[in-house]
Amino acid sequence: MYANIIVDISHESVDRIFQYRIPQRLEEKIHVGVQVRIPFGVGNRIRKGYVVELSEETSLAQEQIKEIQEIEEGAVTVESQLIGLARWMKEYYGSTMNQALKTVLPVRQKVRQRQMRWLVCPLAPKELDAAIEEAARKKYRARERLLRAFCQSPRIPWAIAEGQLNLSAAAVRAMEEKGIVRLETRQIVRGMDSLREQAVSHSGPVLNGEQQAIVRDFTERYDRGERGTSLIYGITGSGKTEVYMEIIAHVLQACRQVIVLVPEIALTYQTVLRFYRRFGDRVSVINSRLSAGERYDQLERARTGEAGVMIGPRSAVFTPFPRLGLIIMDEEHEGAYKSELSPRYHAREVAAERARLSGASLILGSATPSLESYSRALSGDYHLYRLRNRAKPGSSVARVTVADLREELKAGNRSVFSRPLREAMEEQLGLGHQIMLFLNRRGYSGFVSCRSCGKAVKCPHCDVALTLHRGERLVCHYCGYRAPAPVRCPSCGSPYIAGFGTGTQKIEELAAKAFPQARVLRMDLDTTSKKGGHQEILSAFARGEADILVGTQMIVKGHDFPNVTLVGILAADMSLNSSDFRCAERTFQLLTQAAGRAGRDGAKGEVIIQTYNPDHYSIVCAARQDYEAFYEQETAFRSLMRYPPASRLLSVMVSGADEKVLAQAMTDICRWAEEDSSATGVETIGPADAQIYKVNDIYRKILYMKQENYDILIKIRNRIEMRGGQARWSGRVMMQFDLA
Repeated sequence: MYANIIVDISHESVDRIFQYRIPQRLEEKIHVGVQVRIPFGVGNRIRKGYVVELSEETSLAQEQIKEIQEIEEGAVTVESQLIGLARWMKEYYGSTMNQALKTVLPVRQKVRQRQMRWLVCPLAPKELDAAIEEAARKKYRARERLLRAFCQSPRIPWAIAEGQLNLSAAAVRAMEEKGIVRLETRQIVRGMDSLREQAVSHSGPVLNGEQQAIVRDFTERYDRGERGTSLIYGITGSGKTEVYMEIIAHVLQACRQVIVLVPEIALTYQTVLRFYRRFGDRVSVINSRLSAGERYDQLERARTGEAGVMIGPRSAVFTPFPRLGLIIMDEEHEGAYKSELSPRYHAREVAAERARLSGASLILGSATPSLESYSRALSGDYHLYRLRNRAKPGSSVARVTVADLREELKAGNRSVFSRPLREAMEEQLGLGHQIMLFLNRRGYSGFVSCRSCGKAVKCPHCDVALTLHRGERLVCHYCGYRAPAPVRCPSCGSPYIAGFGTGTQKIEELAAKAFPQARVLRMDLDTTSKKGGHQEILSAFARGEADILVGTQMIVKGHDFPNVTLVGILAADMSLNSSDFRCAERTFQLLTQAAGRAGRDGAKGEVIIQTYNPDHYSIVCAARQDYEAFYEQETAFRSLMRYPPASRLLSVMVSGADEKVLAQAMTDICRWAEEDSSATGVETIGPADAQIYKVNDIYRKILYMKQENYDILIKIRNRIEMRGGQARWSGRVMMQFDLA
């Protein structure tokens, strides 16, 4: 038996894996994740390493292979757990071990620590006066300047001493030796400064009866050693976050650590601020907007146990906590928890496995749970908790009105604002309240099209229309291609070319024109691209510096603005008309979450949903805030069509730069799938062009397979992967597997 081993877990790259022979005396003790001691390098210096894979074969000559010396007894480290998790992800999602390791192991690039240094005066006042006189008499000018500065402050930052006082390191050393000054150094943790400035510490709120019942039941079960997964299903504004914090406090008291997952970077800041006010410096945050130094500092705080709570998006599930006791996944229904890169993992499933490996509990929370989670809760796989009422006294669910855009058109209203929405906006602005306008499309216009030939201006690298942005520039939101807007049609030369559809930039402009007295802010990917963009816009809106906030779905998820009494959903059909089988579920979730932003602080809230499909069950149920009714109808549809959670779904995405090679590869894959499906009862759909056939000059085709038995789909995937590696087109196309 042989073991593939990472020799240095602290190194930035995990590409280099070394193979060692497992001695017979250790065969029963060696497993993935175990820490071992091995001879390494020319001098066979004994180093520590981690086993990442086991194999019965080797391609090396026997004389080239060294032997594992021994197992590091008692070394069940957090790295061991994470490597075991990577192994599970490789098998479950289908990827290479290196891909899984790079996903799971936190950044190992050594970043220079940031330090703050001060010069401190240990002298009594009379001693200081004497030292100043001596320095003046001996004409030690730099020393005299520093000592006189100590008369104003007993602590001088090193930057000031070096810059303004012109003090050299040699002069400081001489004064240190005489006991005149003392140099103090403290490491600065990057990435938390703005939180410390804004957070005011306070104890937790008083929980209502529903919240207390959940906290009491969960903590009692936790103290009995019961782990597993719980689902907290609570309406918007029911106080799920307060429940999380009470449970976290209990887990921290047990000397365990907690990971809190949030789906959006936009939510991270507001969420972290609430947790920081409660738990102070025990909170850390991680997201993709952090610099390398900030990320390094936060992970080091977790690794050393200095931090007790890590908050971040899906990658935070891999935080190297040595004593992980709880994972909380807020807004568990969100699509942002699914990775689009191999391994195409879902944070919900990975969190469950991480919790199992760590002996921790997992809590899922949502006002609109995913069908998969709610069905598992109803079947007893998850422990189900309910929050049926809003937490704040006097707060109630907003009144929802559905505006039929077909009737608006018949009445001659061609504005983006329906008559009910315009009237409601005028009323709320008159009362001094705030408004949120939601449109799930950024840009100025949806696309640019020729009125003569009817062709849209497309990206030359992707099979999508370019989006018109302010400043007469066209942008591809898939590959980033940019071009000036043409004055004539590129296809037929006609001058009758213009933008169609409406984006958030256009809505911002129209709102400012329709309500000139109102201050308008916009929040989308364009306005939040710079670091701190989310925080800047949300903070400004929370301070009342704008009356109307226009944005994409990032504005309607998880935020709590007490003065918002009206939410306008401008085009509910955008998500409803997508080709994904989950489009009705996502539409219901989005509308319900958006409706939950209005009237959260006692004032009556109102929501206007604008749609061309007012009778669709997802819109009807969202208007009634009736999750159970939606669940019943959507579950019936999924069962009829054999979609998850009624069945499991395996998709095979094949992509390549050569269309002919891609077509041949997909033909072979379909033949292999059909050979397996005839004996296993697998339903095969496709192949077909992907929803967007070309992205960045890469063509894509997709094949779907349905089967109730997950293990059967795994076997089919493994066989396709093995045959693909031996096919003549191997290396010229890429296969990507996804399980739902």
